[in-house]
Amino acid sequence: MFHRLAARLSPISQRRLTVFRHNRRAYVSLWIFGILFLLSLCAELIANDKPLIMTYQDQWYAPVLIDYPETEFGGFLPTPTDYHDPVIRERLASEGWALWPPIPYSYQTLDMELGRPSPSPPDSRHWLGTDDQGRDVLARVIYGFRLSVIFALVLTIGSLVMGVVIGGIQGYFGGKIDLIGQRLTEIWSGLPVLFLLIILASLVEPNLWWLLGIMLLFSWLGIVDVVRAEFLRARNLEYVRAAKALGLPSRLIMWRHVLPNAMVATMTFIPFLFTGAITTLTALDFLGFGLPPGSPSLGELVAQGKSNLQAPWLGITAFLSLSIMLSLLVFIGEGLRDAFDPRHIQATNTSPTTNHSQRVTHAS
Repeated sequence: MFHRLAARLSPISQRRLTVFRHNRRAYVSLWIFGILFLLSLCAELIANDKPLIMTYQDQWYAPVLIDYPETEFGGFLPTPTDYHDPVIRERLASEGWALWPPIPYSYQTLDMELGRPSPSPPDSRHWLGTDDQGRDVLARVIYGFRLSVIFALVLTIGSLVMGVVIGGIQGYFGGKIDLIGQRLTEIWSGLPVLFLLIILASLVEPNLWWLLGIMLLFSWLGIVDVVRAEFLRARNLEYVRAAKALGLPSRLIMWRHVLPNAMVATMTFIPFLFTGAITTLTALDFLGFGLPPGSPSLGELVAQGKSNLQAPWLGITAFLSLSIMLSLLVFIGEGLRDAFDPRHIQATNTSPTTNHSQRVTHAS
C-alpha cells in the first residue's frame, strides 16, 4: 500500500520521500509520534471513569457513549451515574457485569479511596501516582498530550495559511504593497506576545479557543519572511513571465506556479512551529494564564511538580512527557529539512551511478 501511494507521487516527491525514509531517526520518530497521537485520540477508551460496555438486569449499556442517570441502576437522583460509587458497583456486580478501560480514571476523576494523602506515589492502582488533588497522573498525561497536539496542529495550520497569504501578496506584487506590509509586520512583531497574553488573561477568562485566537495573531510572523523571499525570487522567473504574457490572472499564477516552489522552504518550518505552539501553551499553563483550572494540561503538571518537591514522580513524569514529545517533533523536523534540501536529493540521485561506476572500475 505504501509503495502504491508513493508511485502516484511526482518524481521529485518520490525522491523527497526516499530521503526522508533513509533518515532512520526521523522515520522512526514519525511512526512513534503517529502511534502515540492515534492512541491519545482514543483516550476515552483507554482512561475513563465509566465502563466501556456493561449489562444490568439483562440489559446492555454503553456508559462511555451515553450518560445514564443514577435512577437507571436503582439510585434515587436523576444525576449522571458515578460508577465508582460503592453502592453502584455492588449492584452492578450482583446483577450484571462491566468491562472497564485499562485505566479506570478520567483526567478529572478524584479517587476518594486512596487511603493515603495526595499526591500519592505510583502503585498498582495508579501507575504514575496521583497529583495533589487525587487525580490519576497517567490519565492526565494522555488527555494532556492529545489536547496539546490538537492545539498545536490547529495553530500551525492557521499560522501557515496566514503566513503564506500575507507573505505571498507582499512578495508577488512588491512595490508599495511590500513596503507597507514590511513596516506593519515589523511593528506587529515588536509587540511582546507573552506579556499581552498575560494581560488579556487577567481581563478575560481564558479557554482553548480564546488562547488559540490570540496566539494565531502572532504565530504567522515567522513564516512571512520565508514566503515573501520565495515569491520575490519566483516572480521574475521565465515561466511566471510567460504566464503573465498569456494573460493568466495573478491569483492563478500565485496558486499554480509560484506557491508550490515557495512551499518547499515553508514545509521545513512546520515541525518547529508545532513545537513552539506546544511550549507556549505549556508555559502559559505553568504560569496560570493558560487553560481553565481542571483542564488536562502538561503545564499544570509541571507546576505541580514544582510545588510538590516531596513527590518527585510528578516532575519526572512532566519532564519525560514533554522531552519525548518535543524530541520526536524535532527529529521529524530534521528529516523534513533534509528531504526538501536539494543537496540531499542530488546525493540520492547520484549515489547509484557513482556506485555503479566504482564497480565497473573495480572489475576492469
